[in-house]
Amino acid sequence: MAEESTQSIEVAAAPERIMAVIADLPAYPEWAKAVQETEVLAEDEQGRAKQVRFTLDAGPVKDVYTLEYDWASDGLSVSWHLVKGQMQKAQNGRYLLEPRGASTKVTYTLSVELALPMIGLLRRKAEKMIMDTALKELKRRVENLA
Repeated sequence: MAEESTQSIEVAAAPERIMAVIADLPAYPEWAKAVQETEVLAEDEQGRAKQVRFTLDAGPVKDVYTLEYDWASDGLSVSWHLVKGQMQKAQNGRYLLEPRGASTKVTYTLSVELALPMIGLLRRKAEKMIMDTALKELKRRVENLA
């Protein structure tokens, strides 16, 4: 499996509010620029998305892929892995929420392996750009809903 990239951001909200935005996968096209469409294919016993198909358009990178989610019982993390993809051979990711008084530290870990070979340095740079954008969009969405 490819190496992981990790990035964090402080969000001025409680973990429950942040996780509610993360868990609302059908709403991603409203605030995550590259996500054109999401479709929840399966839910877990609590009604949370278990498998989700994404249609992504990030300029030169376009893909349709399915992720499977594993929601932590404490509500402070969610991880996922690729079930099926066109451009990706593998994807593993995780959001970890750490309460810090009135704010929460959100750490995003991501590892992507593309079907086409890519130099490790370029892949890590792309992962960092994806994470930076995702964290900033998540922060904006959560704080604007306050």
